[in-house]
This record gives sequence, C-alpha cells and structure tokens, in this order.
Amino acid sequence: MASVADHFMPREVRAGTHSCVLAPHLKDALAPTAETEFDSKYGRMFPDLPLLDVELEKLMALGRAGAMMDGAAAPGGEEGLADNSRIPSGWTFFGQFLAHDITADRSLLLHHTNFEELRNFRSASVDLDCVYAGGPSGNPYLYDLNDSDKLLVGVNDAARPNDLPRNHQGRALIGDPRNDVHLIVSQLHLAFLKFHNRVVDLLREQDAPAAQVFDLARRFVTWHYQWIVAHEFLPLTVGEALVSDILANGPRFYSYGERPFIPIEFADAAYRFGHSQIRGMYQLNDHARGNIFPDCGGTCPVSQERVIEWRYFFDVDPKHPAQPSKRLDVQFAHSLIKLPASVVGEPENPDHASLAVRDLQRARALDLPSGEAIARAIGAEPLSEEERGLNGDWQDRETPLLFYILKEAEARHRGERLGEVGGRIVAEVLLGLIQADARSFLRRGNGWKPFLPSEQEGHFTMADLLRFAGVA
Repeated sequence: MASVADHFMPREVRAGTHSCVLAPHLKDALAPTAETEFDSKYGRMFPDLPLLDVELEKLMALGRAGAMMDGAAAPGGEEGLADNSRIPSGWTFFGQFLAHDITADRSLLLHHTNFEELRNFRSASVDLDCVYAGGPSGNPYLYDLNDSDKLLVGVNDAARPNDLPRNHQGRALIGDPRNDVHLIVSQLHLAFLKFHNRVVDLLREQDAPAAQVFDLARRFVTWHYQWIVAHEFLPLTVGEALVSDILANGPRFYSYGERPFIPIEFADAAYRFGHSQIRGMYQLNDHARGNIFPDCGGTCPVSQERVIEWRYFFDVDPKHPAQPSKRLDVQFAHSLIKLPASVVGEPENPDHASLAVRDLQRARALDLPSGEAIARAIGAEPLSEEERGLNGDWQDRETPLLFYILKEAEARHRGERLGEVGGRIVAEVLLGLIQADARSFLRRGNGWKPFLPSEQEGHFTMADLLRFAGVA
C-alpha cells in the first residue's frame, strides 16, 4: 500500500519538527473555503410539469395492509418475493444512511401544501455531516474525550467496542438519531465511526502534522465515501452507462443555479425505491435472524449476540456470497406495511402505519407530477398499461411517481435496477450534489483516486471500507 504521506506530503519530513510541505492537491483539499450557504429548502426538478391529482382514498387503497403493495398479500406471500442477486442486501441500508446524510425533513404532510414550507435540516451535500455534525468543537460529546481527533465508540454487554456510544437511557450519541432506528443502519453508522478512527491512526503512523490530523481524516473519509457513492452504489442502482454519462457530461435535468437543493421528485418519490428492496427476513450473523421491524428495532443497546456480520450484507468474502436484496417492485415487506408503534406511534387511521401509504400520501401532498409526465419530459417511452399493472378505476389515469418508478424497474429491468425515470432522477441528483460541493473529491481532488487498502488499486469499495475499519 502506498504511504498515506504520499498523498499529502513528500517523504522528506524535517527531523524533529514534523513540519512538511503539502503536496499541491492536498493544499487544495485543506485550503480554507467559504462555507457553502445552503438555503435549506427543497425545490422541483421538473417545475413546469402538471401535478397528478389523485383522490387520497385511491392512493391508500394501493398501500394499505392486504392491498397491492403489501408483500404478504402477493401470490405465495412474502416467501414468494423474488431476490435481486445483482445488489447485495447491505446496499439498501447504505442508501438509507446516504439519505440521512443529505436530507432531514421533520414535517408530516397530510394535505396539499407548498413545498417551500419544507426545511432540510441537512446540508444538500454528500459530506457525512450525519456522522461528524459540528466536529469536535461544535459537538464534543460525539468525540473521544481523551483523543478529540477520534469519534466516540460505545461498548456492549461483552465489553467490546461494537455498539454506538449511548447515554444511560440507551439513546445513541450520534450526529443523526435516525441512524439508530434499526439495528442494521445503527451498525453501519458504527462502521463509519471506526473507519474514521482507523484513518486517524494511519495518518499518525505516517507522521501527519498533529494539528491537521482530524481535518485530513475527515476529508479522506468523506472522499472515499463519495467515491463509493459514485463508483459502486450508483452503478449498481442505475447502471454503469448512465453514471458514466452524467460524470462526463453533467446532469441534463437537475439544475440548481448557484446553490444545490434537494428536489422533491427525488426525496419524496424516486429515492424511496429502497423501501421496496427490504427483505422479509435477514440473517444478521451466524446465529441471529430477524425482520427489519420489530425484530431489528433500534434505539437500544446492541448486544454482542446481535452484532452484524457484514459478510451477510456486502461481498466482503468471496467464499461467502452476501444475501441479496429484494427485487425492485411495488410490493413492500409486510413489516413495512404494519410499522410498529415505536416507529409511528398510534395513528388514528390504521392505514398510516403503512410505509407505502405514507410514501404515496406524502407525494400527493407535495403535488408531484406523474411518472408518465416525467418520462415524456426526459424523452423516455412511458410504461404501457400492461407494464404498469393497474386497472379498474386507474384506467385513463396516470401513475403516482413512486409506483411508476418501481413498476418501471420491475417491467423493464426485472427488478434488478432502476429504469430511465427513476435512474435519471436518482443519479443526476446524487452526482449533482457531489459535483456541486466545492470540497468534494470531484472538485478539490485534482484527479484524486482512493489510496486506502483495496482489492483493486485506484478503486475503493464498501467491502474495502469495512475491512479497513476492522468490522469485516
């Protein structure tokens, strides 16, 4: 492995002083920049398209328990839901982690509203602020009191560092509490804490200037993470060709002017594709199994018996293929159709315990266009009546965007990846956010390539991150 020092300093370090001359590309990486002032609002990717006006009852009839989007109601029940061997199951939760990194809207929309009222409590940037928050100065309780360059890691019931740090009530001390909503995303957040701390160790081994260790570690962790988003997560999700086109030519439809924003077509429809990828049951480690809710419910300490073995979720061991995600289609695992009270409380209307109902209802409240309208806008062939699989009262009507995107993936790509509408929205927004960030590897890296240990030189995968972090 190349020395980390090779990526930010010449090998000649002045004896006794540890002063150095930063290489040009890392001078750029560490140079002070004006903080991007995000307006913390959402926007529209297709502002000129008409809204899809659908009766609320019709939407709820698609997503409630026992209806079309309930996997338990499918022929054969949940046991009959198909696997997607193209995408290992861990990517579902990487996608959730990424969503928490770029969006945090706490409003509950039950009626039509103006999207300008929404506020995003995250920066519209792929920058791990869900992990780092305000840094050692702004949020010191997230950092090790004895070594403030490192993030705090918790100890479990076996006295092992395999849990998030928690207060005496079991609540996680992390940059985004949503990353403790269930066991798998909680353990993924822990992996990023350990990844950062391991990079700190490596920088010190390579005599990085002490005053710059935290900033260098954060920058390199973020750049490797952004690399994974651009070069692994998105190619799996939307296909290599689309990613290559956007990286080379830029987005065609995601236009943000001076400041990037989160389009509601992305946040409230297209990027919710991950809800369809959740399996009915997961093998968590060699001994434990469970569904996402309630078996893997979070906001509580993680015992050693429930520590995730990542070889079940990502391809970290060639001799042990990871369990696949569920195919992309309109059927959700039943545990998402009957969300527990710990997640949704006790809604007056039992239909509101269904994540599918909530997704469809929110899109209606924000006046999103139909899937067909966006297909025409981007020059794609809209789904046929047979492909979208709706009949009865839905004839001569267009399709809710999320439902359309999932049907598009199912009908045209066997549920293995997103289609033209879903893929275009997801890829353009995520790559656009990275390209818009003046601190990203695409803007500040001067042709930067990953340098941490990996199976392929100049590349870096999620499996490489988990191995380097010491959790796989």
